[in-house]
Amino acid sequence: MASQDWFDKDFYKTLGVSKDVSEADLKKTYRKLARKYHPDSNPGDAAAEAKFKEISEAYSVLSDAEQRAEYDQIRAMGAGGARFTAPGSAGNGGFDDVFSAFNRGRGGQTADFDDIFAMFNQGGGSFGSGRFGQPSGGFRGFGGPTKGADVTARTTLSFATAVRGETVTLQGEDGHPLKVKIPAGVKDGQKIRLRGRGRPSPDGGENGDLVVQVSVRPHPVFTRDGLNLRVTVPVTFTEAALGATIEVPTLGGDPVKLKVAAGTPSGRVLRVKGRGVTTSKGTGDLLAEIQVAVPAHLDEAAREALERFRAAEPAENPRAELLAKARA
Repeated sequence: MASQDWFDKDFYKTLGVSKDVSEADLKKTYRKLARKYHPDSNPGDAAAEAKFKEISEAYSVLSDAEQRAEYDQIRAMGAGGARFTAPGSAGNGGFDDVFSAFNRGRGGQTADFDDIFAMFNQGGGSFGSGRFGQPSGGFRGFGGPTKGADVTARTTLSFATAVRGETVTLQGEDGHPLKVKIPAGVKDGQKIRLRGRGRPSPDGGENGDLVVQVSVRPHPVFTRDGLNLRVTVPVTFTEAALGATIEVPTLGGDPVKLKVAAGTPSGRVLRVKGRGVTTSKGTGDLLAEIQVAVPAHLDEAAREALERFRAAEPAENPRAELLAKARA
């Protein structure tokens, strides 16, 4: 946007808000106006389309804290007489007027930039905190157009949806539905940036981005470990001691069979290749952690059998090594 636009346009008046409007009220007002004047709600209405562009431009500047501060500074300078107008220009002077003033004062010589900055400061409008001469900001005479502001959205997915990926529908700032493709393997807290899906540029530049922050609900059985999926699988004491073939669940598929070797302890991890998370970076595995389940209720026959086993088992203390290390 050219500096002249920032002198001439009252963005607060365009949105119908006060200069001390809060960020929340500004956003609320913009959404209400955007729904009212959006072209989809007013097909063929050129006036509504023009109004929609005006409020989008105003909100793009005022919703950005840095641009808003600079805009307020520039508008304050214009109100205080720091606006530069060449003689006979009827109040439409821009940067050409500044250079013309220097050329007249120096006999046609071109002024250097230090003099220009000094002239602005003497006029009562300090640009020390601005972005004069940068590709973005209020005065953009020496840079390219401004990129539109980013828009942030949030979505919550089930664990299975996050693993396999899916196209979800979100509500846009203008109240209209917005389809977003969530890639397979997205993690809880991950941000997805969609280029060009944010707010339009106020001065013909590229659109901002849509940044979607994803929350993933926990699964009652599975957890993520990178591209791997983890699941805890209980086995009986006899299955762990004598060995067995057991069924293990998979995410979104039929159970698979795993062989538990005789003498398998709690905590041992068995791997099922290729049954984890599939992304562009590869495919993980399913990691089944064995947990020996101790029976909570024994009938008399089972108790007698265990008593006979205890009498017959090797006289080994499974905690001997632990105690020795603790004393070392």
